[in-house]
Amino acid sequence: MAKDAMKLVANNKKAYHDYFIDEKYEAGIALHGTEVKSLRMGKCSIKEGFIRIEKGEAFIYGMNISPYEMGNIFNKDPLRPKKLLLHRSEIAKLDAKSSVQGFTLVPLQVYFKNGRAKLELGLARGKKLYDKREDIAKKDQRRELERQFKVKNL
Repeated sequence: MAKDAMKLVANNKKAYHDYFIDEKYEAGIALHGTEVKSLRMGKCSIKEGFIRIEKGEAFIYGMNISPYEMGNIFNKDPLRPKKLLLHRSEIAKLDAKSSVQGFTLVPLQVYFKNGRAKLELGLARGKKLYDKREDIAKKDQRRELERQFKVKNL
């Protein structure tokens, strides 16, 4: 396996549609054994997830890790809040920045890096409806240009 092997488990495309991502951070996730096995099978969703900082600790809420089939009594609640592993200084910085009006912390992706489960979180500003429409128009325009280029080169 490569030195910095990264296996993507879940991606949050909705976050890029609804928010401007200003900064990205990487955090570990405190998980139980059956949750890790379920993650390795790719059974995770972070679409409804959000991050809160409480009493100097960061937690992710709404991250759904489906129960492991062979886990029986060891399975945990799929929607339980999971602790994020960050340095104290990073947590303090994120707490200060997210308390500013209009900023929030959103999960962007879950992946395995060197065998450890990681979460990429973003410090985000909400988009207005006209910003979303503008992004959709740009995407459509780019797609149309690619289509014309493809037809021209055939």
